[in-house]
Amino acid sequence: MPTVLIVDDSPTIRGFARIFLKSLNVEVEEAEEGLQALEMVRARMPLVAIVDINMPGMDGLAFTREVRGDPKLSALPVVLLTGDRSDEVREKGRSAGASDFLGKPIKGAELQAVVKKFLGKAP
Repeated sequence: MPTVLIVDDSPTIRGFARIFLKSLNVEVEEAEEGLQALEMVRARMPLVAIVDINMPGMDGLAFTREVRGDPKLSALPVVLLTGDRSDEVREKGRSAGASDFLGKPIKGAELQAVVKKFLGKAP
């Protein structure tokens, strides 16, 4: 079963994501911040990582740069999650190597559509 990694310091956001993804027949793993998420992706490569930009410790931009800089992880799709929809934030995300963006608050249909896009590319 494909795995989706949700990385957010808010347990509420992670819980909503889990509920929204339940119908897609994916396993959902959760991390509270980027360093924990890096350990998780190194142990078991998920189908996609959905990562909040603003977190304590390693934020989503730093996580994305780390993933892109590691040849073993560089193909991992990283979707950045943010409440700031400004062009500046999107440009920072694209520069870091983001595969896509999702806005906060999370909308179930949008989250499902993004994950379905990557499910179509799953081996």
